[in-house]
Amino acid sequence: MSAGWFRRRFLPGEPLPAPRPPGPRASPVPYRRPRFLRGSSSSPGAADASRRPDSRPVRSPARGRTLPWNAGYAEIINAEKSEFNEDQAACGKLCIRRCEFGAEEEWLTLCPEEFLTGHYWALFDGHGGPAAAILAANTLHSCLRRQLEAVVEGLVATQPPMHLNGRCICPSDPQFVEEKGIRAEDLVIGALESAFQECDEVIGRELEASGQVGGCTALVAVSLQGKLYVANAGDSRAILVRRDEIRPLSFEFTPETERQRIQQLAFVYPELLAGEFTRLEFPRRLKGDDLGQKVLFRDHHMSGWSYKRVEKSDLKYPLIHGQGRQARLLGTLAVSRGLGDHQLRVLDTNIQLKPFLLSVPQVTVLDVGQLELQEDDVVVMATDGLWDVLSNEQVAWLVRSFLPGNQEDPHRFLKLAQMLIHSTQGKEDSPTEEGQVSYDDVSVFVIPLHSQGQESSGH
Repeated sequence: MSAGWFRRRFLPGEPLPAPRPPGPRASPVPYRRPRFLRGSSSSPGAADASRRPDSRPVRSPARGRTLPWNAGYAEIINAEKSEFNEDQAACGKLCIRRCEFGAEEEWLTLCPEEFLTGHYWALFDGHGGPAAAILAANTLHSCLRRQLEAVVEGLVATQPPMHLNGRCICPSDPQFVEEKGIRAEDLVIGALESAFQECDEVIGRELEASGQVGGCTALVAVSLQGKLYVANAGDSRAILVRRDEIRPLSFEFTPETERQRIQQLAFVYPELLAGEFTRLEFPRRLKGDDLGQKVLFRDHHMSGWSYKRVEKSDLKYPLIHGQGRQARLLGTLAVSRGLGDHQLRVLDTNIQLKPFLLSVPQVTVLDVGQLELQEDDVVVMATDGLWDVLSNEQVAWLVRSFLPGNQEDPHRFLKLAQMLIHSTQGKEDSPTEEGQVSYDDVSVFVIPLHSQGQESSGH
């Protein structure tokens, strides 16, 4: 984005756009659970949930409903933290149309036999209400399909061409592409990044039109041409669990993990803090008694620490406050990337959080075709409610304990997803310390990789 656009959009003191004439307000986004849960036996509402963990129902797809790759899914609602389950999930098959330029350089859709196919699983963890997560679950896969269709000719080429229509303006164009190291997977990564951005814009428009607010994190896995792409914006997590390996497939974005990026933005645009916050980080919030003392601090350019003499401006509320999962951006939000939150402001102020939030995901590529896959190799995707009480190692231990003894059960991945959620509810046989309980919404996909590594990379 340009600095001029950023200042016009977010910074106070700049001329504000003329207000839109009042128009009819769109209907609120209706609450719903994932479509693949239709026919499941548990109630979708929160009326039967209480703070006793045993009373919170675990929901899964009906036994006759098969998810892509025979993946397992389970979810549980929060213990009255909010009225509804703010997590959402989506999965399905991606059919990407192969197109080519016609005589007048318009896109032409060829016959269905030319489709490129893949699969898609996604988890969205809402905050400030379920609306943003519901919109993301309804929208992101369509955005991704459009973005992939726009580059599909490059995807199926031996090497992505400089010009998508096949023309070679400069004889050394292929050399330039090769020197940049541009591969087909880079086009998929770009499509995912653009799809997240497009979806974020759609959510902003829809929530504004309906008078609703909120945001969500997004964790997406896409299988295409023998590779698994995991895109994450937020604090959900995906890991690969194998017999002798645990491999993180995502990185969590919180105010702490993105401290330097957030502080640098406040350094370049101090107006964003409206004189109410300090961008500097201290080990704790400073008090009046600290004035004049030399205390530990760090700024946007520092990964280490130094000392500074405390001034009155240092007593303001910190831009990032708290530690670990208690860290908050502007005292409000626990994540630094996600979708939505266009209207979110610091309580009782006009300070916007959206300038500090990114909708761009980090994408990890797993080349499934290069793995010597075993029957019990799985990817576990879950919202933060699972990881609040289970470590990567504990999840891997549960996977390795359950799958080898249930290889003949066609529903074993569904049962494993259910078992992972039960393990967050303080059961006696849970691997969590002192029977820890997750009172958050929890959603889990278990995606088996065996027999899927041979997925067709053609049409």
